Amino acid sequence: MGIVVEAEGLTKRFNSLTAVEGITFQLQEGEILALLGPNGAGKTTTVRMLASVLAPTAGTARVAGYDVVKQAREVRRSVGLLTEFPALYLRMTADEYLDFFGKLYGVPKGKLEERKTALLEQFGLARDRKRQIGEYSKGMRQKLALVRAMLHDPLVLFLDEPTSAMDPQSAKTVREAIMELRKEKRTALICTHNLSEAQTLADRIAVINRGRIVAIGTMEELRRRYIGAPLMELKLARPMDEAASLVQRFAVVEEKGRDFVRYRTDNPAEVNPLVVKALTEMGAEIVYLQEVPVTLEEVYLRIVA
Repeated sequence: MGIVVEAEGLTKRFNSLTAVEGITFQLQEGEILALLGPNGAGKTTTVRMLASVLAPTAGTARVAGYDVVKQAREVRRSVGLLTEFPALYLRMTADEYLDFFGKLYGVPKGKLEERKTALLEQFGLARDRKRQIGEYSKGMRQKLALVRAMLHDPLVLFLDEPTSAMDPQSAKTVREAIMELRKEKRTALICTHNLSEAQTLADRIAVINRGRIVAIGTMEELRRRYIGAPLMELKLARPMDEAASLVQRFAVVEEKGRDFVRYRTDNPAEVNPLVVKALTEMGAEIVYLQEVPVTLEEVYLRIVA
């Protein structure tokens, strides 16, 4: 299908407050995008406009080929939406709740039962399907809301804090389910404050602040743009005072000690072998040479600063 989600100048104002201003981006089929930002940055408002829950003040957006304003009903049928605080009917059982939404989505009865059973099993809720939702824990309710969002096998998923309030095992199950979406050519936009989760799941990351997307790209693109060239760490078996001076011939030394050197280079594949060769020719014994990992948290904090 190519482009599945496309926003151009998307804007939302509430009287004098501009919640989202001029957002432009595209999502390809099978792509997972993590939308990050401080509280009140405009993440939820953006998702609601894309899901045809909230009409934009200006700009346009298309989801699964449908205009979010002119073809709102078609958009809603094509997306699965998980809000941060999902509305659940606490007196219903999980079965009743999913049957109700299955009918709203127009899922045929036979397919609905098959899909419902498979998802409840996948998320560990099959044994509790006859219990009232009011008896569920917060984590179980979140998983049920996610099952409801996936019930009609939507082309696009909008997930706002999908693992909020979940125990580690449940969160792992949800992350695995999201990863499966990529294999099925499904597209997802995930709003989350869990940066390690975003780094694990997303193909690209977008950072929104004060209603504007201030950065978007892959983790590697953002790392290079906001942190710089890769930082390498060289560890020696024995102290060697001249090691840093030698490395300085090939790269920029940032930190040094008697038995280690940290340096930056734009081209590790070319520079690292030269460093190793020069050191070994001088009799140095290298314990390891590796890139110092950069977390999404470091990149994110640099962006919002």
